[in-house]
Amino acid sequence: MQFLVIGDQSLFDELRKKLGNDHHFTHVEGIELLEYNNQFDCVFDFTAEESIDNISELLEGVDAGLYFINAVKSSLHEISFLLGELPSSVIGFNGLPGFLDRDIWEVTTLENELPAGIADLPIRFVRVDDRVGMVTPRVICMIINEAYYTVQEGTASREDIDLGMKLGTGYPYGPFEWAERIGIQHVYELLEAMYEDTRDERYKICPLLKKEYLKNEN
Repeated sequence: MQFLVIGDQSLFDELRKKLGNDHHFTHVEGIELLEYNNQFDCVFDFTAEESIDNISELLEGVDAGLYFINAVKSSLHEISFLLGELPSSVIGFNGLPGFLDRDIWEVTTLENELPAGIADLPIRFVRVDDRVGMVTPRVICMIINEAYYTVQEGTASREDIDLGMKLGTGYPYGPFEWAERIGIQHVYELLEAMYEDTRDERYKICPLLKKEYLKNEN
């Protein structure tokens, strides 16, 4: 299959490992580097949420069967509201670092079913409700936030929390290990988006997490 991947090198490497080497890959780090003279079976755009205005240009300029756009901090319905009606070939996926090697991918669509061509991909999919955070990112980032509150209160160390979560729940990573894999910027921005979407106190960002995010931004 012919794949176009738009995003950082590290995400491209993670995706290529997941899809396998029996395919042809074209990789660019930004849509402005594209030459609109290629036809692809599938596009994976990791930059969609950082540059929503580019999605229309991508859909008009690239001929592809399926368009996967990173839509975790924004829902497809929100993106469609901003840009106008999206084609049924557009699929929201969780493009956050650390999630691409999962056995099953969570995806969202504007329709009530997945596009037929998705069955040709070497990935197992499950369609989830089109909400900010999907399912797994929402749960993991909430746990990370709670872990930061626990450290802030002096109840336990980061190392003890990570170890306790892995031994007690069987999680592959502890909350702070997950935060490192995902990136504190993504964790903060996703929690912020979920709180804005739900006004649920569970997603209200811990001051310690916010402090580390701001420190990372400077």
